[in-house]
Amino acid sequence: MDLYNDEVIYLRSEKGEDIAFIPIAQVTLTGKKYLILQPEELLEGMDDDEALVFEVSPDGSSFAIVLDDDVIERVFDVYDALYEASAE
Repeated sequence: MDLYNDEVIYLRSEKGEDIAFIPIAQVTLTGKKYLILQPEELLEGMDDDEALVFEVSPDGSSFAIVLDDDVIERVFDVYDALYEASAE
């Protein structure tokens, strides 16, 4: 797991808007890389403590939002386990 500090990633929405995200962590799961990102400004329907999961393309040049609840849950499970281990 890679943690980020004070970085901002800008992603373009389907509507062409640039949205600023704060990277929380990068997690590898079943050979794929995922980023956990939290928007700088809350998106409609999001709570303060929520973040989004994006799959990183193999060449690292693009991100795709993950909508599969099972994958999201597994990414956060890996993140939680690694975070707890690093806090010990």
